[in-house]
Amino acid sequence: MISKIFKGQLLLIALLAVTTNLVAQADFKTDYFKIHIDGRGYITSMKNTTVHPHKEFSPADKPSPLLSLYDGGKKVYYEPVKATYSKAKKEITLTFSNQSVARIGLVAQQKYFRMTLLSLAPRKGIEGIQWGPYHTNITNLFGEIIGVARDTSDAVNYAIGMLALNDNTLGGTSDLQGDAAPFQYIIHSPDPKLYPLPGNLYEGQVFTLGGNGISDVAFYAHKEPYYRTLYGNAAGVDKKGRISISYHSRDRSQKREIYFSLIPNMPANKPNHIDVQPLPGVDYIGSSVALWGSPDSTALMNVVKNIVLSEKLPYPTINGKWVKDPAAFVPDAITSGNMYDSIISYTDRLGFKAISLYDQGFLRPDRGNEGYIDGKNFGKKPLKLTSGNLSHKEFSEMAAKYGIMIGRTPITNSLAPGTKDASPIPSDSLCYQQKRLLVKSIDAADTIILVNDPKYLEEIASWEGHCANLNMVKIGKELIHYMGVSDKPPYRLLNVKRGYWKTSPESHATGDTIYKLQVTVNYGYDGLIPNMQLQDKIAEYYAEVCKINGLSYYDFDGQEFLFNNGHGYYSAKRFFGKMFERAAALGVPYIRFTGATLSEGSWHYQSIWNVGGGKNLYDADTREWGSTTSQGKDLRDVTYANFFPAGMGGNFPIKANSKVEQYEHIQAISVGVGTTYSLHLNQKDVESCPQKDAIFKTIRTWENARAANAFPRWVKKELADASQSFRLEEVDANNWNLYKVNADGSGKRFFVALKRDKAYPLSISHATASMK
Repeated sequence: MISKIFKGQLLLIALLAVTTNLVAQADFKTDYFKIHIDGRGYITSMKNTTVHPHKEFSPADKPSPLLSLYDGGKKVYYEPVKATYSKAKKEITLTFSNQSVARIGLVAQQKYFRMTLLSLAPRKGIEGIQWGPYHTNITNLFGEIIGVARDTSDAVNYAIGMLALNDNTLGGTSDLQGDAAPFQYIIHSPDPKLYPLPGNLYEGQVFTLGGNGISDVAFYAHKEPYYRTLYGNAAGVDKKGRISISYHSRDRSQKREIYFSLIPNMPANKPNHIDVQPLPGVDYIGSSVALWGSPDSTALMNVVKNIVLSEKLPYPTINGKWVKDPAAFVPDAITSGNMYDSIISYTDRLGFKAISLYDQGFLRPDRGNEGYIDGKNFGKKPLKLTSGNLSHKEFSEMAAKYGIMIGRTPITNSLAPGTKDASPIPSDSLCYQQKRLLVKSIDAADTIILVNDPKYLEEIASWEGHCANLNMVKIGKELIHYMGVSDKPPYRLLNVKRGYWKTSPESHATGDTIYKLQVTVNYGYDGLIPNMQLQDKIAEYYAEVCKINGLSYYDFDGQEFLFNNGHGYYSAKRFFGKMFERAAALGVPYIRFTGATLSEGSWHYQSIWNVGGGKNLYDADTREWGSTTSQGKDLRDVTYANFFPAGMGGNFPIKANSKVEQYEHIQAISVGVGTTYSLHLNQKDVESCPQKDAIFKTIRTWENARAANAFPRWVKKELADASQSFRLEEVDANNWNLYKVNADGSGKRFFVALKRDKAYPLSISHATASMK
C-alpha cells in the first residue's frame, strides 16, 4: 500500500512538471510530418501524416538519437540517456552518457523542424556534434550529398531529409576525416525486385573506384544499377538497405591532425597527414538544421525551397527561377575552334543563356592582375572574330544584349607558378601539411637541410596523385624541392633543389620554420593550396574578375582542391559564399557555375554539373547513360537522388552529319530526366551541317516548353524512357503538341497537348538572370 507521504511526493512532482511545462517525451508536427521524441532523447516515430492511417518510417529496432557527441581524441560517440522538453521555451535538454548536457531549440515550422544547438557543458574532449543519425525504413533512393531518404514509388511517394542552416553544419558524420567523404562505390539496390543483388554482394558493401586512381573517366567502372558512387555521407544504408541521414558540426578553433585522402583505397591517392589550420570562432554551438518529411513528388519545390527561402539560405536564380527548379534547367553552349563570329547568334537561337569559352584554356587565379585578365586597358584580344578580335569585356557586352552570359574554366584555388601568391615571391598565407624547424643555418647554396623531426616528411605532397614535381617546402620566401628524408639522425631532406619555381635561394637561420606545403596535382593543374584566409581572397578575386570583364559563368576544374586544407565541405561552402557575397557587393547579380565535383558545400550555390562528356556521359547513338564507362549512369543517379540537375557533359556537337532526330531525342531525355548539358559549338562544323537551322529550332522549341513548366510528371516519365522517340511542335507561345515517332522521325502519332503552367508566365521565363 502506498503511503500518504509518497503520494504527496508524486503529486508535488506532477505539479512541478505542469507549472514548469516540462515533459519527458513529446510529439512534434508539420503539415506533412510527425515525430516522437522519447524520454531518452531518441526519435522513435516518424510518420507521414498526409495518408490515413499515418505511415511509419522509423524502424522499430533502430531509434534515432536526436543529437550525438563526438570525442575526436577517443574516437567515440556519446548518445543521449535522458531528455526533457520545455513547451514554453521550445527547448529540449539532453543528458548524455558522458554527463554532458545540451540545450536544443526545437521549433516546428509549417513545413519543417528547425533544430539549433544552444549550449553544451561540459564539453571537454567533444570535437564535434552530430544530428542523428536519423534512421528510416526507406530503401529506395538515398541522397548522400544533402541527406535525404526518398521513396519515389507511386505507392509510397515520401521523402525524409535535412538541410544545414549555417555554414559550419555539414552533411555527414563527425568521424569523417577531412570533412569530405571518401569517393567510392557502395552496394545498394534501389529496387530489389527489379535489381536483385547477386549472392556475392550485400547492402552497404563498399568498393574502390575503377582505374588507376588518376584518370577520372576510369573511376566509373560499374554499369550495374546496384553499384552506387558516393559523393558524400549525409545519407547511407545498412545491411537491410535502410537509409539513415546525418549532419554534423565541428569545433574548428582547435588544432587537429587528420589522415586524409578523398580516394583513400588506391595507391595513387594514399592519405597524407595534415595539420589542419585552426579557425578561431568557428564552433559547433549554434549548429542548426532543418528536418523535414513530405511527399517526394512535391518535396523539392514545396518544402526544400520553402526552407531555403525561410532560412535565407543561398537562392541563386536564372530567368527569374530558382536554379533547382526543373523548369530552370537549361543547357549551355561550349566553344571549340576559337572562332566566335556566330557563337552568340547560335546560343540565342538555341534559347541557351551561357557560353563557356572552353577553348581559351585554364583561367588561373592571379591576384597580380587585379582581376583584369586582358590587361588594365583590355589590350589583350584573345577572342577571334573576322571583324576583329575582342577582349572578354567587349565580347561579354555583345552577349549581354541577348541576355547571354560568358565564362571561363578556372583551376579553382590552385596557385600556379608565376602567379602573385605562388612565385617568384610565395605568399606567407599558404596551406601546409607539416611544420618543422631548421636545425642548422644554411646559406643560399647549401643542399644539406637538417630538420628537427622527420615524421611524415617522407610522404609525397597532396593526397591526390602524389606528383613528385610538386613535393616542396617553404623557408622564408624560398621554395625548395626535395624527395624523401633520411631515416637516421641527423635528419635531412634528400634530393634537394634550391630556388624552386624561380624563387630566390636565400640564407636561413637556425630555428627558422620549414613548411611542407599542401599542393594540387600536375597535368597542367600544378599549384599551391592557399590557407583559409588567402582562399577567401581568391574567392573574392573571382567575383572581381566577373565585374571587371563581364563574366558570369565558371567551370571550376579542380574543385576538389577546396578539400585539400582539411576543412572539406566547410571550405567549399565558405569559398562559394565569399565569392557570391563579394559579387553581390559589386553588383554582379548571378554567377552560374559547374565544376569537377558536387558537394554539400556547393549544392546551394552550384547551378549545374556538366562534368566530362561524350560517350562517357550520355551516348545519343546507343541511347544509354555511358556506353564506354558507367560515368553517365553514376552521375545521373547521384544528382537525381540529391534533387540536383543531372549533367550530360560537354556533348552532342553539331557536325556535318547531325540530324534533327538526334536532338529531339537528346531534348526529350533532358526534359524527362531533368538534365542539362554543354552543347559543343565549333563554328566551322556548325556551318557544315545542312540541318543546322532545323536543329536550332528543335532545341529552342523544347527549351521554351521546359521554361514554361509545360511537362507534367507523368509525361516526364515517358520522356525518360530512352526506348521511345518523340517530336515536339510549338502551337504558340503557350501551347505545344507532343508526338510519338519512330527513331528515324517517321510514323508521327499524337501523344498529348501541353500548356504553359500559369505560375510560369512568359514574361518571367524570358527575364534576365538575377541573384536574390
